[in-house]
Parts: sequence; C-alpha cells; structure tokens
Amino acid sequence: MQQPIAILDSGVGGLTVVKEVMRQLPREKIIYFGDTARAPYGPRPSEEVLRFTREIVDYLIQFNPKMIVIACNTATAVALEDIRRRVSIPVVGVIYPGARAAIGRTQTGCVGVIGTDGTINSGAYEIALKRLRPDIEVLSKACPRFVPLVERGNFRSSETYEAVNSSLQDLRGTNMDCLILGCTHYPYLADTISQVMGPEVTLISSADETAREISTILHDQGKLSRNEPVPVHQFCCSGDPRLFKSIAQEWLNKEIELTPVVWQVPKIG
Repeated sequence: MQQPIAILDSGVGGLTVVKEVMRQLPREKIIYFGDTARAPYGPRPSEEVLRFTREIVDYLIQFNPKMIVIACNTATAVALEDIRRRVSIPVVGVIYPGARAAIGRTQTGCVGVIGTDGTINSGAYEIALKRLRPDIEVLSKACPRFVPLVERGNFRSSETYEAVNSSLQDLRGTNMDCLILGCTHYPYLADTISQVMGPEVTLISSADETAREISTILHDQGKLSRNEPVPVHQFCCSGDPRLFKSIAQEWLNKEIELTPVVWQVPKIG
C-alpha cells in the first residue's frame, strides 16, 4: 500500500495545503484530519492545543504515514517540536516556509503577519523572520474574526469584506510590502485581503511554501511516490461532515470521499 502524507488542521484551513500538495505532487496519497468540532484553535490555551494535536497525531499514525504536516499555524507554534520528538517520521510545520518566502520577496525590509490570537501571541513568525534576517521589521496583527467566517464557508460577502477591512486597517499606509497569511484558513479570503491591502502588498501563503518544503524533504529522502494511478485521498473531520465536505469540494474543485470521525480521546504515551 502507498504510504500517505498525513495532514492535520483545526478545521478546513489545512485544505489550502492539501490543494497545493495535490497540484505539486499529484501522485502522493493524502489523509487529512480537520478538527472542525473544536475549531478555532487560536483563542485556546497552548496546553489545550498541544493536547489536541497529540490526539490527532495518535489517530493518524494508524494509517502508517511517511510524513506528518501540521497545517495549522497555532498548532505549529505550540506543538511542532513536541510532535517531532514523539514520532520517527518527518514532521513539517507551516511557519518557517512562509517566513523564508517573505524574506526572499520583501524589498522594503518590512513584513506583515496576520494570524490567530494564539499564533500572533506566540511570536513564532517574528522569531522565524528575525533568525533569517535580524534587521527585518515585523508588523503583526491578530485577526480572530477570519477563521469563523471560513469555517462557515463565508468567503465572499459584505460581512467578510467588513471584517477584513476593519481588521487590517492598522496595517495600511505602512512600509510593509509583504503580508504573510499566517493561518492556513486565510487563503480562502485572499481575494478580499488583496483588495483591502492593494496591489503594492504581496500576499505570502504558507500553504504554497509548505507544499514546496514537503516536496523537497520527500525528494531528499527518496520517498516521493512513483505510482502512476491517481491516488485516492481520505478526508476526516470531527464535526459536521456535510459542511466540511461542501467546503472541501468547493475549494478542491473535485468530489472527495469523506470519512466522518466520531472523536474519542486516545491514550497519550
């Protein structure tokens, strides 16, 4: 059996990573878990996010994945190193790929980061950016209204525009020329964010960059799939499977097979 890439997120946001992996690595099988019953993770205490991430990884390990991708910025900030210590396969997060892309593209040396309360309060992006370029100026902004909109499938509406416009008001008129979408839910709102910020600000999707990192790691380890048939992906969620499937089909532009998960907390360790 083909070993899958396991991708997890607090909800539907990680599907932005799934879409890029499908595009860049069409032969790779994916198993995805969206913890929609407990989204969003951003406002939750870090200890809770860590526990949830461990539980999901324990669930996904039964599928014998060759890699785990934490496609949630909040969970990456809190749990990445912990999960790397717990499993023997590569574990990829979404923060460093986005930071590297922003450093490579900024001309002004001023980069913006938007994300959940948990991600922004962790300072993870600022740490990553300054490790790569100590003189970088970082403007960070929590946008807690965005994830609930995406989880409801509300990508384009007057409510969405108002939420984006009011949330990003403080970042307009600055020296910033790159804006990191520091939550994998945010690419769903990219058109509106770009409209509000204007053409002079380049949006950096951590989803795109994370897919490139996945490809590089699997290539270096000789683990890229050589299978010719199109793989059959698996999608699991802990909440309403009908809403999840509707959002997933719209975003991925194809039919998906959805396996609803009745959540049971596994034993840790």
